[in-house]
Parts: sequence; C-alpha cells; structure tokens
Amino acid sequence: MDHVLIVDDEAEIRDSLESILSEEGYVVTTAANAGEALTLLADAIYDVVLLDIWLPDRDGLEALAEIRQMDSAHLPEVVIISGHGTIEAAVHATKLGAYDFLEKPLSLERTLMVLKNAMTARQLREDNREFARQLSFHAGVTGDSVPMKALRQQIKLMAPTNGRVLIYGESGTGKELIGRAMHAESLRRDRVFVELNCAAIPEGHIETELFGYRRGAISGGPASSGAPLEKLGTFERADGGTLFLDEVGDMSLKTQARVLRALDEQGFLPVGATHPVHVDVRVIAATNKDLEEEIARGNFREDLFYRLNVIPFYVPPLRERKEDIPLLVKEFLREFGQRYGRPHVEMHADALEALRQYHWPGNVRELRNLVERVLILNPKAQRIERRHLPMLVHRDPRDPARDGAKSSSRGEEFSTLLEAREAYERDYILKKLDECSGNVTRTAEALGLERSHLYRKMKALGVSVKE
Repeated sequence: MDHVLIVDDEAEIRDSLESILSEEGYVVTTAANAGEALTLLADAIYDVVLLDIWLPDRDGLEALAEIRQMDSAHLPEVVIISGHGTIEAAVHATKLGAYDFLEKPLSLERTLMVLKNAMTARQLREDNREFARQLSFHAGVTGDSVPMKALRQQIKLMAPTNGRVLIYGESGTGKELIGRAMHAESLRRDRVFVELNCAAIPEGHIETELFGYRRGAISGGPASSGAPLEKLGTFERADGGTLFLDEVGDMSLKTQARVLRALDEQGFLPVGATHPVHVDVRVIAATNKDLEEEIARGNFREDLFYRLNVIPFYVPPLRERKEDIPLLVKEFLREFGQRYGRPHVEMHADALEALRQYHWPGNVRELRNLVERVLILNPKAQRIERRHLPMLVHRDPRDPARDGAKSSSRGEEFSTLLEAREAYERDYILKKLDECSGNVTRTAEALGLERSHLYRKMKALGVSVKE
C-alpha cells in the first residue's frame, strides 16, 4: 500500500491531509519538523513526501537536499508545499529533485492528482532501476554476432546525449528493449521511461494519450463516463525522462502535426486546456516501416521524419544473426525455467540446429514465445530435443505445399482440439506476418481483420504486440 509522509509544522494542515489521504486509501505518517521527518525516512520506506518549505528547525529546501542525498535504493518522490510560492522557489525545488510544487491554500483536486502522479513516477523509476540491473544479460541486447556488438557500441556512444533516436527494425526484433537500453545508459536513467504503442491506440484516442486532457474536455463528463477529471498524457508523464513512441509510422497526419509542434516547442496544449504545458523529454521512436517510402506515398510528414531521425538505429532481424540463437535460447531457458520451477532444462544440439534452420518471421519475440511454449507443453523433459519443437519449426519454407501434410502428421502432439486450433492460428498469423515483412497493419488487411482485433488475437496466442 502507498505510504505518504506529511511534513508540516501546522497541526491543522497535518491532520486535515492525514484524514483526506487516509480516506483515499493511503497509509499516512506525519512529522512536525525536518529532523523528525529525516529520522522517519531513515527507518522506513515512503513513496511520497509532502514537504512544507517553512519548517521551524530548517528550511524545507535544505531538508529536500538531504533527502535526495540519503543512502537508500528506494528514495521517495518529494512534493514541496509553500504558502509563499514563487516561480524562483519552484524552479529551485525542481533543480534539487522535487517532483512538483504545491501552493497553499491547497487545492484538494490538484493535491490528489499530483500525489497520484508522483506515485506513478516513483514506480516507473523503480521499474527502470530493476531493468537497468538486468540489462547486461537481457535478450534485447544479447548476442556475439557482429551486428549486435556494433549495436551495443552504438548504444554506449549515443545514449548519454539528448539527441532524438529513430529505431528501425522488423516486428519482434526488440526495438522497445533497445529503447530501454538507451534510457538505462543515458543521463536520464533515474527519471521515467514512458512508452506508447501508436498502432495499438484507436485514432480517436491517440491525441489524449499523447497530450492528456483537462476538466470538461471529455464529452458526457466524468460522472457519466467514468473518466477521471484530468488525464496526463505520455508527453507530460515523461517529463524529465524518455518517451518511447512505438510504431510511430502508424500515426495519422493530424497527430503527426501535433507531435511535430510539441517537439519544436518542447510543449503542447492538452485537450480542453487554456495554457500550454512545457516539458523536457527525450523522444525515442521506433518503426517497422520504411518511412522514406511512406513520405513518398504522402503517409508521413517529411519534417517530422527529420526531427526524429537525428540518430538512426537499425536492429537486425534474427535471420541475419542466427549465430546468436544458442545464446538467446540459453537466456530464455533460464528466464522461463526460473518462472516455472525448472532451472536446469537444456536444449539438445539437434534442436538448436533446427532452430538455426528456421527463417524466424517473428524474430526474437517468436523465439522467446517458442521456448516458453516448449517448456509448458513438455513439463517432464529435462532436455529439449528436436521432437519437442512445434510443427512451425519443422516447416520447410521452400515448400509451402508440405505444410498441410506436416500439420496432420504432427497432430498427435496436441492433447486438446483447442490447443491444436490455437497452434494453427498462431502459425497462420506468423506466416502472414512473414509475407507482409512483419508489418502488422498490412497483415491485418491480408487477414481481413481490424488492426486492433489482430493485436488482441496476437496477445491471446502469445505473440506479443510489443516491439
């Protein structure tokens, strides 16, 4: 449960905030001065500190500096409270590491909104720290092939800059993981990493997802629709950190124009707002499309392309680095072996050779899903052999006519009709993805499905929609 520490010398404010926040479901502790607060912070973990700037024993900003320097892996977010707020004080507090700045008398709605956002920011920071800890052996950057070694060197060189990055690569190559690796190596590593899949959001909602909205902007009102009074968009939530825009080539021209303006001005106007919001965000975008070809077709703005394509990255498909397959398989066996209580499972050389012969239209994502599936369907096997691999891997890509025969001859591998049907659907979707060069939009058209429907189907079948 989220834990809040209220630090204020006015008992009335402490009691009032404690009562309100307790009703909202927070665990609340109070302190009347900075010394008491620092003692409490040394003894327990708090998620957010609401810190008054005027305290009897020392200045609140001095206390903020001490909090930020505490030797702890779980530092809280700090929100400064002041009855004499000035722009200079707010700027100074932000430079010292404060998450936000609230003026007295406190607005209940704004206080609750800032507190909620601070909780989210802290959780994202914790997630980023854990990701950075695991990054050295994460499959997104695993491999001894020349392309992967070059990619890691490029990440190390470019990550500390603030230059915008555009990552190219087929679906399933791990573009999001490369984006996270860039963030983990950057000067923004202690701030948030926020991602948005532009293709997975319906067109009517993409602008509010990117830029948020303010009170009254949603038709019908929050009372009838269940919508919150305000919503922070991904640009605002990523302030100070990194925003990862996945499948950026699937944005409409209208949305592209708004993103272009936000990048140029480092600010935007939320839906329903009267004053712009200014942010400091590093944008990393990714696409499985040829954006120069999309520009020629009139589907992508040339000026936005040049804004995003400051530092281009290319993530090679798995078929171009098959020498990395044994390392990837070892990593996935360790990951899923720990998850399912089977840490000592290995893969036989003949099975690895079969995997090397396969053409991998779904790339690393498909390999990861395959390893998990094999472990689940063979719960007693301590060594994965060629016979344990699904029919998909045994398919000869040069002889599609043999697919039907192989499917029927291997039907006895499945214990239920549902299992066999799901395996066929997954194979068929992967085949269509291969024919469409990994482009999800074209695959959906080929299958006669809405793009969002295909995403849901892929997720249900274990074909992740993340890059």
